[in-house]
Amino acid sequence: MPNYLAWKKQTITDFSPENISDMYADGFVFTREKKGSMDQTRSVRIDLSKFKLSSENRRILKKNDEIHIETIPLPHSDYHWSIGKMAKDFYTTKFGDGTFSANKTKELLTSADESNFNMLLKYSHDEDVLGYAICYTNNEIFHYSYPFYELTNVAEFTNIGIGMMTKAVQWAQDTGKKYIYLGSAQRPTDTYKFQFEGIEWFDGGKWTEDVEKLRDALSS
Repeated sequence: MPNYLAWKKQTITDFSPENISDMYADGFVFTREKKGSMDQTRSVRIDLSKFKLSSENRRILKKNDEIHIETIPLPHSDYHWSIGKMAKDFYTTKFGDGTFSANKTKELLTSADESNFNMLLKYSHDEDVLGYAICYTNNEIFHYSYPFYELTNVAEFTNIGIGMMTKAVQWAQDTGKKYIYLGSAQRPTDTYKFQFEGIEWFDGGKWTEDVEKLRDALSS
């Protein structure tokens, strides 16, 4: 995976929902490195009190309306090796060899002592599993992180990646979250996340809705 922007790194020992929400509000996000590891980065989130589906969001959802979303608490009590293989194949194809191993996926989904994440989103159509996203959630926030999906069996679904994200945004709003965090803005293409109402990003000191400022930061 490309180099990850991190202005600050911190390993927390206070895993109370209140502390974690405060850390996210200060631009930190959980990483997969080790238990408690957080990076302060150019985080992107949606204020769900301001979120309403746009015509583009509705178009994406309509194209993916037969995809069912399911939440699985972590650690995963019924983990199967095929999940790790899907993650490895996806990230290898997208970012190159060694990006995300099947063993790391298994660790994140099965080891409470090693993983910062507590929920897996599962996306399926009929009996076919199409994709997953490894997430953190509490009563206030939802972090949609490490999505991956089947690359060879999703041709009938248009823009499944953004479809999965849009369904997660809806789920977070429907379950009463205050914010959904969508990872970070690292590359110029990451501005696709800004098709959602209520979107904002952390500039190192504060949250802002200034997309042009973001474009400048990503192009420099």
